[in-house]
Formats: sequence, structure tokens, C-alpha cells
Amino acid sequence: MSTSTGRGSSLAARLTRVGVADVPRAERLLGDAALLAVDPDVVEHVVGDLAEVGDPDEALLALAKVAGAVQHDQESAGVLRDLLTEPGPGRARLLAVSGASLALGNALAAHPQNLRVVADPTPGTGVPAGDVRAELLRAVGADPDADVPVAGLGGTAGVDAMRRAYRTRLLRIAATDLTASDPLSRLPGVGAALADLAAAALEASLALARAELEDHGRDVRLAVIGMGKTGGRELNYVSDVDVVYVAEPVEGADEDEAMRAGARLAAGLARACSAPAGEPALWPVDAALRPEGKDGPLVRTVASHRAYYERWAKTWEFQALLKARPLAGDPELGRAYVETVSPFVWSAVQRENFVEDSQAMRRRVEAHVPRAEADRQLKLGVGGLRDVEFTVQLLQLVHGRADEAIRSPSTLTALAALAAGGYVGREHAAQLAVCYRWMRMMEHRIQLHRLQRTHLVPTAEADLRRLSRTMGMRVEGPDGLRERWRTTRRDVRRLHEELFYRPLLPATARLSTEEASLAPEAQRARLAAIGYRDPAGATRHIAALTDGVSRRASIQRQLLPVMLGWFADGADPDGGLLAFRRLSDQLGTTHWYLKLLRDSGTAAQRLAQVLSTSRYAADALSRSPESVRWLDDDADLAPRSAERLTAEADAVLRRADEPVAAVTALRALRRRELARTAVADVLGVTTGVRAAQSLTITADAVLAGTLRVAEAEARAAAGLEANPTRMLVVAMGRLGGREMGYSSDADVLFVHDPLPGADGKVAQDFAVAVASQVRQLLGSVGPEPTLSVDADLRPEGRNGPLARSFDAHVEYYQRWSSPWESQALLRARPVAGDVEVGERFVALIEPLRYPGGGVEASVEREIRRIKARVEAERLPRGVDPSRHLKLGRGGISDVEWTAQLLQLQHAHEVPGLRTTSTLDALDAARDAGLLDEADATVLREAWELASRVRDANVLWTGRAEGAHADVLPHDRAALAGVARVLGHPSGSGAMLEETYLRSARRARAVVERVFYG
Repeated sequence: MSTSTGRGSSLAARLTRVGVADVPRAERLLGDAALLAVDPDVVEHVVGDLAEVGDPDEALLALAKVAGAVQHDQESAGVLRDLLTEPGPGRARLLAVSGASLALGNALAAHPQNLRVVADPTPGTGVPAGDVRAELLRAVGADPDADVPVAGLGGTAGVDAMRRAYRTRLLRIAATDLTASDPLSRLPGVGAALADLAAAALEASLALARAELEDHGRDVRLAVIGMGKTGGRELNYVSDVDVVYVAEPVEGADEDEAMRAGARLAAGLARACSAPAGEPALWPVDAALRPEGKDGPLVRTVASHRAYYERWAKTWEFQALLKARPLAGDPELGRAYVETVSPFVWSAVQRENFVEDSQAMRRRVEAHVPRAEADRQLKLGVGGLRDVEFTVQLLQLVHGRADEAIRSPSTLTALAALAAGGYVGREHAAQLAVCYRWMRMMEHRIQLHRLQRTHLVPTAEADLRRLSRTMGMRVEGPDGLRERWRTTRRDVRRLHEELFYRPLLPATARLSTEEASLAPEAQRARLAAIGYRDPAGATRHIAALTDGVSRRASIQRQLLPVMLGWFADGADPDGGLLAFRRLSDQLGTTHWYLKLLRDSGTAAQRLAQVLSTSRYAADALSRSPESVRWLDDDADLAPRSAERLTAEADAVLRRADEPVAAVTALRALRRRELARTAVADVLGVTTGVRAAQSLTITADAVLAGTLRVAEAEARAAAGLEANPTRMLVVAMGRLGGREMGYSSDADVLFVHDPLPGADGKVAQDFAVAVASQVRQLLGSVGPEPTLSVDADLRPEGRNGPLARSFDAHVEYYQRWSSPWESQALLRARPVAGDVEVGERFVALIEPLRYPGGGVEASVEREIRRIKARVEAERLPRGVDPSRHLKLGRGGISDVEWTAQLLQLQHAHEVPGLRTTSTLDALDAARDAGLLDEADATVLREAWELASRVRDANVLWTGRAEGAHADVLPHDRAALAGVARVLGHPSGSGAMLEETYLRSARRARAVVERVFYG
């Protein structure tokens, strides 16, 4: 090799470009005499290919060592020469192994005859397990075809032969793995090949152990059961091999003697794999997963195992058994063991707190990770391999009792089956699978370097550089690897928390096998037992939802066993199931609906609660099915702000070209907000006061938007280019007080103020036309809910014009206003139209509703007279006055009239009483000493309860119109339903009745003292 300055400089540059870190040492190695003796042109043959290997420096060192080792082995030297001089897969395999694994490079130097394995393009994966078993048995001189193989080699010679054969096969697997064009896709094959190799090593070690016994253990049948990753055929390059030993005496043999012989065979097997010998140990054989762990006997009979699992086993032991697989020894006995324990695995979910125990076990594992290792732990840490494995195993154990298709012991195969069965979303499963493959590949590459058992991501820059290159991230380098690791952990943890802590899991686990299976006969009995009135009809709904092999039907089969119980927690389980079927018929083919119910932490249970508790909310969801999404997040159920709804209404009107379509869109907006408020109300996400405010804000926005449409229509109808008058809509009643319920009308006044120079009659006609249009557009029958606009509180009531000018209001209020009108104006609030006219109107009515010096005695008497007359005449015939929520004794009207009388008497001197809100007025009266604390509390509680029961009547029945909403039900079923809407437990109807009647009586006593005097 030339050592000229120019050549040396050129070589140094080339070495730097391909990633060599120590260029001077690399130059020395390339000039090594032994290496040049094998290939004088090694620089030209090798340097360029170093760009693709993990650690070019280690690869060159390994080549020099191997070249030195073949100096006196002409056959191996020839193989090495061919590998170096001939481009192709052989050279790529040699460099890939040498640059990724210091241990395998040293092994090649120790056993250069294995260069033939590197040269042989035969893959190391995909080989039948039987062939690998036969290969290792022949290596120790045992007959692979014998019923009980016994090694021909004994002692250390046999152990060393087995270990050399093992590492030869391991080298072939590694060479195939490291040169795969798509290593992520090949990863399951690598894990399976490593597991099959471990099983073959155990079989050969068992043969060696039998050879050590004088009688070869002829009195005992022994089976070695693989657990963990070995059982799941997803083993690492270096890992403990978890096993359980099963022994049975042969016919006629003494059981105790057979068990002692079995224990000696198990101990001998373990020594062959891990005890000191001429060749390095393979890995520890770990039998700690056996019954009673390290304190239990090393071998047991099948019957002994069965007895333990029947009486003593803990939850984690059943999870471990999921991967149990015969590896070595007596195959018939191995199968018998698996057949015996399998029913325990798939019935373990019915153990008390099974899911919670599994979740707690995962948390304990995390807690034991040393803090210094937390961010480096590939296996046990947050977002690591165990997150994926525990997630998959828990889903298997919960759902696998009814679905054999998801019982695979392989994590990736099971994950794919879970996705195919609809237990996991396809996107979630695909993302988890990619993350899991990537982390397993990183684990493999880390372990390959020194063939040491480790699950820690390295921190040294050189180690990270080698790791990134062996993982195909040569361009990204260590920084890219670190970022990918952080991203992968974050994604895995997010998906783990979504799936592993899914509320559906413990609920499903608590079901019996019959309940979980949805078998018709079992379901009818269950449905009748938990409160369905029509079990046969419910069974038909279940069949309609779950029949077939579609993904939709599969997910419904997961959801319904649990949701049936959740429906039964409501007052009307039959109605809830029927509403669910209707909703599912509407939404079942959408990509998000069933996925949301399966994956969300709250959506499925909340949907069941809403549908079985409130016909109003159920109907609202069916009319706005996309609203089901809200159930996943409280923020989506929170009332929308006035600003947000006003902006949305404005956007609707800007897009609309036709008045009916525009107002239909506004009514749809209100329908959506009615649904939001009702669902939040039923779920207890919002209080009654907040629900009333939400309903009011929505009505405000719709009225304001409709007024704009009506003005445009009136202009067009009259042939006007501009409004001749400024319009104002004044909210009255519960709308004015921001206290609307689900059955409330919108009480309003229509006021207008003609523009200077406008014709008075034109302005008046225009205003009436606008008012009429507002009422017609919002009240007409159509696809969206109506909002009845009631103007009966206007001057002269129904006998007066629908709209009056501002000046006409001035004249009327100065000359003709009655006491009841002053009282009604206490709740007047401008809600839509001209702001300046609104301010003037408020100033106009201030002296009427807050009279200076207080209301006159004659007016007080008139107000009391009118109240008494309302009680006597307006109460519906035949209705018990104690049960009428609005007009009855101690009802809504009693409290409101009392608050309003206090306002008329004292608002001129108590600013806090100048409010349109009943509750705020009560609070202000209490604070001013006009009501004592106890009386104010009684009135507030009575008003709130009556208002809530009134709304609950609507939510329960689904009917927003009619007198039924104003009466506390007599019917026991209706009372129970209203109680459930209000959040009371099942069977609380009588308690609600008693509570309301008591509250009303106490309120009436206060009203008698404070209002009537």
C-alpha cells in the first residue's frame, strides 16, 4: 500500500467521509500485514462500503482480527478473501456484522470457520423450528428423531458444542437482520428465529442433562414451557429465557423419585445454558414465573399446576400464562399443560378487580425504574415496550374469553387481530405497531453490540452514532435518533393511556361470560333482571346492532354488553336502547362514531346515561348526531358565550340569500345549543342557573339575527331603500331575567323610533311588519324547533298594536300604565336592535319600575289583589295547588312576585335591587336587610328547585310544549324519571316529591309573611 503524502491524504478524506472517527488508526489497520496478505487491494474493496455500516472503526478492527486469525487456516482465508474482493451480499453481511457487533466480530476471530455462514446467503430467519432443533441436537451428538434425545457428547465438550452451534446460528440471524432492506418489517421474523433458536438450545441442553444422569431420567417425562418473549416467539438477541417445568412420572414409576429426577434435569439444562464452560454462556434460564416463584418446587405435575392456579394464583400470573408455549422436552406433556392452563387465562378477567390489578401492576413496574434511568429505559419506562405489551395483553384478556381470534401470544400478531376485530382503532394499532417495531429494533441493535442483556438507550455520542447508523438513520445521526426516541415514547404513552385505562375495560371485565357473549337467552334473562320492561324487544334491537361480520357489528358487540347495564342505570333503559339503535343507524357508518364510543374515556357511558334519562336530549342528539362528539370533552358541553354565538349568527346571515333559509339556519344554531345545554344538564356538567343563561344567550342571538332578516324583508316588501325607523326588541319575563327554561316562550316588546323626516304611518307600518315577520319566521312550522315570540306584555296587551313608537311608549307610560306593567318592566332588557334607542328606553322605564320613594300603598294593595286573583283564576282546573310548579303555593310565581314587590318598594334606595334576575334580587334584599338570611335561603331554594323540576319535566318527557311541564307528576314512573334527570339515584321519585312539597310549603310560609304581610 502506498504511503505517499497525496495517497495518504486522499485515503484520510475518504475515511472521514464514510464515518471513520479515528482516521490514523484506520489507516494503520488497512495497512495490517495479515489483512493485506488476504487482500492487497482491501482499501479499494472495503472503504466505500464502510459508509453503510454502524461503526466503521470497529468493522476495520474486526477485519484485522479475523485476518490475523485465518493466517494458518487456508480454507477460512480463502473464504475471507472472497468476501473482501467480491462485491455483493457476502461482503455486505461481513461488514454489517463487524460494524454493528463487537461481540460477533470477536466471535468470528475466535472461530473463523464461521466465515462460511457470513458468505452463505441463506437467510437466518424463516427457517423451520424443527430444522434448527435438529441442527443443535446433532451438534451435541444426539439423535433428533429419538423420542427422548440424549447427547452423545458429555460434560463440558457437549456444552461447548451446543453453545458454538447456537452462536453460529445466531450469527446467521444477525447477518440477515443487519442487511435487510426493510428491517422493521423483518423484525417479527427475527424475534421468531431467536425464540426458535432458544428452544433448540433448551432441547439440546435437556439432552445434555439426560446424558449426565446414569439412567438418563427414564422415569420422568419433562416438558419445558416457554413464557414471556420466548413463549411469544418475539425474543431479543440477549434475554433471560423464562420457562416453567412440567413433569410426570412414566407409568409405574414412583412420583417422588420422578419429581427429583425432573428437578435434576431442569437444573442440568440451566447449567448447560448459563454455567461457566469453555464457551461463553448463552443466557440465564429463569424459572421464577413458576407457581410460588423461587420458593416453589422447580418442577410440578400438571395436576399440581392446576391446583395452584385454581386456588392461589395472582392476577399477574394469569397474564404471564398468556404466552405459555411448549419449547422442549415431551411435546405431548407440553400440550397437556397448555390445554390445562388456557381456560384459567381466558377466565381470569372475571376475578375481582382484575383490570384494576393489571393497571396497578403496570404502575408498580414504572415506579421501580431508577430515576436516573427513567429517560433511557426502553423496556420498563414510560412510553417503553412494556406500555405496548401491557396494553395488548390487557385487551386480549378482557375480550379474549369471547373471541379466540385475538389470543395470539405474539404482541404484533395480537395487535393486528385486535385491530381487525375492532377492539383497537386501525390508526391506533398501526401507530403502536410502528412504534413497537422501532423500539424492538433499537433494543436489538443495542444488545447486538456486546451481546449483553440491556434495555438502556446509550448516552455516549459514539454509541449513539453507531446505533443511529445501524438503524438506518445515518443522515439524521444521534440528534435525529434522540428526537425519534422522544417522539416514539410520547406517542406510545399517549396511546397506552387511551387504551389501557379505557373505562370500558373494567366494566366489560365485571360481566359474566354469558353477559359478555350477548347470547339471546342469557340476554333476555339479564335484561329482565336489570329493569328492561320489554326484554324481547330489547333483544331484537341488540340483534339488529350486532348481527353480521362487519367492523361496525364487531365494535357494537364490544360496546353493548356494557352499555346495556349503563342504560339500565337510567330511568328508561328500553327507551335508551331504542334511541341508541336509532342514533347508530344514523351514525354507524361514519368513521368516528363507534371509534369514539370505544376509545373515549367517557363518551359511551355518558351517551347511555343521556339516552336512558332524557327523551328530550335523546331527540336533540338524533337531530344533531354530530353532537355525540361533545360527550368526550366537558369543554364542548360548556355554554357558548354571547360573543361567540353573535359572531356565528352574523356569519350565517352573511352567507344567506333567502330569508327563510337564513332564519332556518339561525333556528338550527339554537337547536344545536338546546342540545348542548340539555346534554350538559342531564350529565350534571352545568347547573340549572347556567343552563338558563345558556338558553337565554342563544335566544338573544337568534332574536337579534332574525330582526335583521325581518327588517330586510319589510324593506323589500315596502319598496324602501332604507329603514324608516330604528327598531328595538325588549326582552321581558324569563327571557328578560336571563332565566329561560326549555319550555319558555320569548316574551318581548317591539319598540321603534322613526328617523327624522320619516313619515309616521310608514314607520309604524314598517315596525309592525318587522315585528310580525320576526314572530312568523321564528314560530312557523319547519325542520328546526320554533321559538314562540310572545308580545302580550306590550302596552294594552293583545288589544294594543304589535309595535309602538318610542314616543307612543312615553305617552302611554306617563298616562295609562298600570301597576302590573311596572312590575313586568322589572325584567325588561334590550336584547336586539338599536343600542341608543335601547338606552333611552331603559331610562324611560326607570321611574316606573324603581319609583322614587317606593311604591305607593294603593299600588301594593293592587299587586297583592292581582296575585290573589291569579292564584284563584289562572291555576288550571283540577290541579293540586301544592303541585303546580309555576302558579302553585310556594312555586315560581310566589317567589318572583315577592322579589318584585321588594324591588318596587326599595330599588330606589338599594342599587342591588335594580336587576332583572330573581335570584340576584333576593340576594340584594338579603344583603340590605329586607329579608333575613333564612327566608332568603328558603325562597332561593324553592325557586331553583321548582325551575329545575319544570325543566326536568321537559327533559324527561321530551315535550317542550303543554301544561305538563308546570306540574309535579303524580305518576310514579314519571316522578322517578324526573328524579333521575335531576341526578338523584334510582328509586328517588318519592323522595323528590317529598322534598319539593316540603320546600314549597316553607316558601309559601315566607311569602305569606313577606308578600301578603
